[in-house]
Amino acid sequence: MITLHDLLPPVLVHGALPTENPEITSIHMDSREVVSGGVFFCIEGYTVDGHEYAEQAVRNGACAVIAKYPLPLSVPVLVVRDTQKTMAIAASRFYQHPTGEMRLIGITGTNGKTTTSHLLEAVLKENAVQTGLIGTMYTKINEEIFETKNTTPESVTIQKIFRDMKDQDVDSCIMEVSSHALDLGRVRGCDFNTVVFTNLTKDHLDYHETMDKYRQAKSLLFSQLGNSYEGEEKTAVLNADDSASLFFEKVCPAPVLTYGIDEPADIRAENISMTPTGTSFTIVTPWGEESLSLSMAGKFSIYNALAAATAALSEGISLSTIVSALGKVKGVAGRFELVESEEEFAVIVDYAHTPDSLKNVLETAREMAAGSVYTVVGCGGNRDKTKRPEMAKIAVTLSDMSIFTADNPRDENPASIIDDMTIGLTNTNFKVIEDRREAIKYAIEHAEPGDLVLIAGKGHETYQIIKDEVFSFDDRKEAETAIKNKTHK
Repeated sequence: MITLHDLLPPVLVHGALPTENPEITSIHMDSREVVSGGVFFCIEGYTVDGHEYAEQAVRNGACAVIAKYPLPLSVPVLVVRDTQKTMAIAASRFYQHPTGEMRLIGITGTNGKTTTSHLLEAVLKENAVQTGLIGTMYTKINEEIFETKNTTPESVTIQKIFRDMKDQDVDSCIMEVSSHALDLGRVRGCDFNTVVFTNLTKDHLDYHETMDKYRQAKSLLFSQLGNSYEGEEKTAVLNADDSASLFFEKVCPAPVLTYGIDEPADIRAENISMTPTGTSFTIVTPWGEESLSLSMAGKFSIYNALAAATAALSEGISLSTIVSALGKVKGVAGRFELVESEEEFAVIVDYAHTPDSLKNVLETAREMAAGSVYTVVGCGGNRDKTKRPEMAKIAVTLSDMSIFTADNPRDENPASIIDDMTIGLTNTNFKVIEDRREAIKYAIEHAEPGDLVLIAGKGHETYQIIKDEVFSFDDRKEAETAIKNKTHK
């Protein structure tokens, strides 16, 4: 049993704790989810202020409210300086500090988080570790999959997930950690053992404004790691080929392991061979070296494998187990995923939605294609506008034909987003087809033997967001339908 007084350290509360000390049954930041005996935290968001919903929370059964200023309510109102931070502390206390009972591995970076987390999951399973996973695609507890709203959920949700994992005997959890989550304090209270950095390229500047602020947000994962040299050892895993790693290493108190291809690193890939269907290389480490063959194409796949391998080594897993596990992975949904077809051209679906990720996958696509490369790509609405012309320029430079289309336009006009992409283009090897289904159909209808069609931006997503509505839409299924219709013409 945990009471209201147990939930919050007295130092957080502006004033004395109330005499009432009810038993707490749950904690919430959404007034609609409050149940009898729950505590409601008033969180100020970008579009919604939780203070405006405090009365509704009380009507739904809240026995106390945590706010930034006094509210005239019939239940105790505890005033604190920072409701977001207080909620993280309370959530960790309420769920009995679950990350102190398991290994927690955090992965951050602009690109590669999802693939790296799934590769690492495969390695842990090979080593007979019970795993949990929290990320862009879903939350996974052992083999059970749950839908997630954000790459990294809010602190109250995360701590509940961790407790559910521990109750189901999870030994290690791998979590994608977004820059938004770090900046907003969602991972406060998470006791990380190993943290991994993939890369830092242009993205999310609609939120962070500058690359320096974006880097600073990412650095929080490293600066908060292992400040005490007692207890379990902590490790930071950094990409030696990305200059941001120098900054992260400087702010990180914990020991560092680096990986890379081009620069000196603790774990390296040497003797690299890349083909359209996979890659092979020698993984060289302080603990020996092994030959590794991956069923995934592209230099970016090598980086993802190195990141996963280095994290696994820091977790005490043998190099032979790592190589065996990575060699068995066939791929990750929506990450350079081949759409099955009997046609003599290839169709690839990829999540690439940043300039750097689009460049990487197109360079790999060019190596694979014997003929022309068609690229179907758009940019999301209500997101970083500065990357739109960059992505379009990359597409027309590395493709024989680009088809610019809608990609989750949200509140923006899709035509305006495409205008932002194409402004200043001097190339003529592109076409605008606003309807994404028609854009995919056009590319596949024009593909000939030896060609490759890349459908970029949405990857594993099974929806399209237009204004405030979510429609079913899966690039892979749309491609399959277009291929089938072409076959039967």
